[in-house]
Amino acid sequence: MSKKEKLAELKKKALADKKLPLREGATNLVFGVGNPETKILFIGEGPGYWEDIKAEPFVGNAGALLNRLLASIELKREEVFITNMVMFRPPNNRDPEGEELAAFAPYVDGIIKIIDPKVIVTLGRFSMAKFLPTARISSVHGQPQGVTWGGGEKELTVVPMYHPAAALRNGGILMQIQDDFKKLPAILLEIKNKTQSAKIKGEQIRLL
Repeated sequence: MSKKEKLAELKKKALADKKLPLREGATNLVFGVGNPETKILFIGEGPGYWEDIKAEPFVGNAGALLNRLLASIELKREEVFITNMVMFRPPNNRDPEGEELAAFAPYVDGIIKIIDPKVIVTLGRFSMAKFLPTARISSVHGQPQGVTWGGGEKELTVVPMYHPAAALRNGGILMQIQDDFKKLPAILLEIKNKTQSAKIKGEQIRLL
């Protein structure tokens, strides 16, 4: 089964999960969109008004900024995958609550497992807290963080960033997220070089 097919199965499961909170009052499940074969996974907070209407994450003003940020490093949104910590819109765009985050966590984890990205970019403090629960976004934004995930089975590189909505409200944050995005190509290149080096070293050991 391809990654695309696995994601479709996971979305189908989420749609049928009557235990998921926030379903009442929401128009659509906003599961996630993009390229299942991507090296970069973006995780935001939760759907807003337009996301709820269109069943797609980051399609309002914050989404327009995200598109521009991606374009600044010569990427299109179709080349990455974008999802959120909760997949139904919280009432009045309020912050997601702990039990809501926990309820959607298996689906977010499922997306991570299927896509198997090289880098996860967290947009905002709620997605950052999934991987770095004690970190302050003002201290770590734009800095790659090595994280053990899946019960110690896998090492992830997480790059925390401010949410684009915050950047729209604050010119200083906008400058920071613009700078943080420009670091992503170098971060990906470094990961690629480390992976190739480890592969070569493994081959050398097998020859001994």
